[in-house]
Amino acid sequence: MVNAQVSLAFFSLRFIFLISGALSTTFTLVNQCNYKVWPGILSGAGTAQLASTGFLLNPGQSVSIPFPTGWSGRLWGRTFCSQDSSTGKFTCATGDCSSGTLECSGAGAAPPVTLAEFTLNGVGGLDFYDVSLVDGYNLPMLVSPQGGTRVGGVGNCSTTGCVGDLNEACPKELKKMMDSRSSSNSECVGCKSACEAFGDPRYCCIGSYATPDTCKPTDYSEFFKNACPKSYSYAYDDGTSTFTCSSADYVITFCPASDDSPKSSGGSDTGVDGGLLRKSRGGLTNMPLPFLTSLIITVLTAV
Repeated sequence: MVNAQVSLAFFSLRFIFLISGALSTTFTLVNQCNYKVWPGILSGAGTAQLASTGFLLNPGQSVSIPFPTGWSGRLWGRTFCSQDSSTGKFTCATGDCSSGTLECSGAGAAPPVTLAEFTLNGVGGLDFYDVSLVDGYNLPMLVSPQGGTRVGGVGNCSTTGCVGDLNEACPKELKKMMDSRSSSNSECVGCKSACEAFGDPRYCCIGSYATPDTCKPTDYSEFFKNACPKSYSYAYDDGTSTFTCSSADYVITFCPASDDSPKSSGGSDTGVDGGLLRKSRGGLTNMPLPFLTSLIITVLTAV
């Protein structure tokens, strides 16, 4: 019944976009995990929330969703979700959006969580996208552009993501364990960022560490970067982690096959993130990064 309601919502949204001419990009979410995943969707500041912001994907299931022109925001997978039989409250062990329901309704994901972040039709008409481990990791994820093009020689339309199981290799001090009455049944369900684990400004890139000159990689961010070279590992990891494309659709796969893995690092050939998605713990803003402003102007001049 829930899946039928979600499908109806997506069909209605697609119909509205078609008759208004506003249909921009189709996102296809695929669950290749051997367990259930509950995707969540959060629109960025100034961007309307979609008709559905949370739903269930069973193993092997996929769903296609239309996204409007100029949309920006993030998508993620929630795991180990359940609904309390007495209160009806819906919660998840990882990626929970604290709405108490299947729908996230404008709420973001609680870390640790693997995030796919997008700005569609941004600077120079390009889509900007990345997979971020800045808020930690909870499951493998791959973003694959379909049918995209370059604009004025700019854009690479590369596949990016993190396909390995980092929960197993996660440092002990970063592991998020599943709550259990029996410690013998405890299970690592996520790998925290050092910022979440310790709250140190050095790891969080805040205070006196809030610039690219003072916020540098750490041993903990390097753990994520070495495992997933094309994913964001800390707030200013732009150069090898942001990718661009134009007029593409996107496939977002949870638990992709290992042979689908992006093979090497190398991010956006513009060297910028579009100035529209700034990395921060649990937050998403639409303000340009000051240190990238001059580069954005250069890109616009060249296009």
